[in-house]
Amino acid sequence: MPVHRPGTARREHHAAGVLLAVLSALALLLTLPGAAQSADGENVPPRGSARMGQGVLEHDGQGGEPRGGDAVQTEGVDVSSHQGNVNWSALWSSGVRWAYVKATEATSYRNPYFAQQYNGSYNIGMIRGTYHFATPDTSSGAAQANYFVDNGGAWSRDGKTLPGALDIEWNPYGAACFGKSPSAMVSWIRDFLTTYKARTGRDAVIYTATSWWKQCTGNYSGFGSTNPLWIARYDVSPGELPAGWGFHTMWQYTSSGPIVGDHNKFNGAYDRIQALANG
Repeated sequence: MPVHRPGTARREHHAAGVLLAVLSALALLLTLPGAAQSADGENVPPRGSARMGQGVLEHDGQGGEPRGGDAVQTEGVDVSSHQGNVNWSALWSSGVRWAYVKATEATSYRNPYFAQQYNGSYNIGMIRGTYHFATPDTSSGAAQANYFVDNGGAWSRDGKTLPGALDIEWNPYGAACFGKSPSAMVSWIRDFLTTYKARTGRDAVIYTATSWWKQCTGNYSGFGSTNPLWIARYDVSPGELPAGWGFHTMWQYTSSGPIVGDHNKFNGAYDRIQALANG
């Protein structure tokens, strides 16, 4: 029979109490915003933190450096709150001539660095536009398009403003396809695009990855004749495109740019970017 020395039980009780307090604190932290967990126990980022291409590395991986070619391409970047205040003069000096800035997400988030990023890119001489990170499980496509236009996604024919972009890709907060069937996803996207055009007069750019598009829209081909394609693929070439598009307009080729942000190539010379801006 074990012998308990005086004070042993007290110390054991105190240690158990400390352990219980630590576990309780950890449990509380996991319930706070930004520290949520999915049903399978994986950490979920805070709402609003999603950025363009967030799921590309996880789902499609990173290949080699992009190959050069005979076609002229023009360097661009996309940024969000993750980049904070951007050094636009350094980007301009490196050859970047166009930019997209995250404006909104869902119907509740606005990029707190939007003014510095959007106005800064314009002031340095870049042609710039804005994008909306879609969350089709939280509200309708029309509601999100209206929120986008009202909070930075509008367009003007000033020769320096690109049409807004719909960032539709893997859901960082849950199921990849936001709990929607392919037909329901296509309907949601159409709702967004139709509303955006009604509000601005422009067809929005669609940013996506081919693998996501196949999985979540059933490789729907109906938007290729109207909406410019911004393809995400971190490899030596844009690769296979989603159904309906015979060519891409923009290509996000890396998430680790030499200065800041994701880097992209416009499929054409600078005057073709001007043409897209002018509508």
